[in-house]
Amino acid sequence: MKKRLFILIAMVQTLCCMAQTSVEARIDSIEMVMGEQVHVTVTVHAPAGARIDFPKYQRTQLLTPGVEVLEAHNEAPNIQVLTLTSFDENLYYLPPFAAIVNGDTCKSQSLALKVLGIDVDTTDYKKFYGPKDVQDNPFLWSEWAPLFWFSVLLLILVAVTCYLIVRLRDNKPIITYVRIVKKLLPHQKAMQEIEQIKADKMVTSENQKEYYTKLTDTIRRYIEERYGFSAMEMTSSQIIERLMQEGDQKSLDELRGLFQTADLVKFAKYSTMLNENDMNLVNAVEFINSTKSENQPTEEVVRPQLSEADQRSIKTRRWLKLVITLLVVAIVAILVYVAYGVWQLVA
Repeated sequence: MKKRLFILIAMVQTLCCMAQTSVEARIDSIEMVMGEQVHVTVTVHAPAGARIDFPKYQRTQLLTPGVEVLEAHNEAPNIQVLTLTSFDENLYYLPPFAAIVNGDTCKSQSLALKVLGIDVDTTDYKKFYGPKDVQDNPFLWSEWAPLFWFSVLLLILVAVTCYLIVRLRDNKPIITYVRIVKKLLPHQKAMQEIEQIKADKMVTSENQKEYYTKLTDTIRRYIEERYGFSAMEMTSSQIIERLMQEGDQKSLDELRGLFQTADLVKFAKYSTMLNENDMNLVNAVEFINSTKSENQPTEEVVRPQLSEADQRSIKTRRWLKLVITLLVVAIVAILVYVAYGVWQLVA
């Protein structure tokens, strides 16, 4: 019994709510001349707080065959206004207008719309006139203004481009040549210097200090180029210790004797015998021949050294070429745009 009573109460409440909800459609004129417009106002009467949703209409959507919806907008949460038109003479039946209230669909009453035609008297031909001649369109500055200002910009860009081209022409390019020269191997350079020492007869010279200085400097430069460490800045003992990992002991012993004799002559005013000078020269030649390396490049690429002014000149030319290229692209694009715009306005 309680369950049945609950269902009965719910049904009574639902019927009461439905009785309080209604949809009303009102048209401002039931007649119109074809091509004119009429307005239909759809009003939903519902309890406060009810959720109301109206259908969405697209422009030129057919409400019924022959009647189009030009516009549909909501003037209030419960009011929708539709603008209708028709281009065919007829009496149209407008179906009920719907709205969704709290999830339930409610509909209004149907309406009628009569579209009237226009009477045309085709018997009196004098009232009709032939086609008009082609008329020139009036000059409108708003249409020509963009093309005018783009033309001014085009002239400015052309002037700037010409100026930069003159600058580029006056700024002569710097031509540099990369030379490939024959490169003497370290042992070849050392042997040339030793031959020069022999040619200057420094072995028999009384100035033993100069002789041993040139001889040891030749050996130091050879070691520096051959083994790749700064022998010119190292002492004799440091050079020997560094070479202990590279050469055989016999060659190093002879080289050690040469450096010791040279140090005594240069710093202790030691006087050597003539045969001792010859022996040290022979030891230097034997050390070079025993440690020389033939597997080294014999050619050297010599690149010119540019001054700061030359480097700035090269950078300036690169920038000028880049800017000129961009300006030429912009000029061509603007020229095409202006020509196309003039053709559209004139054609």
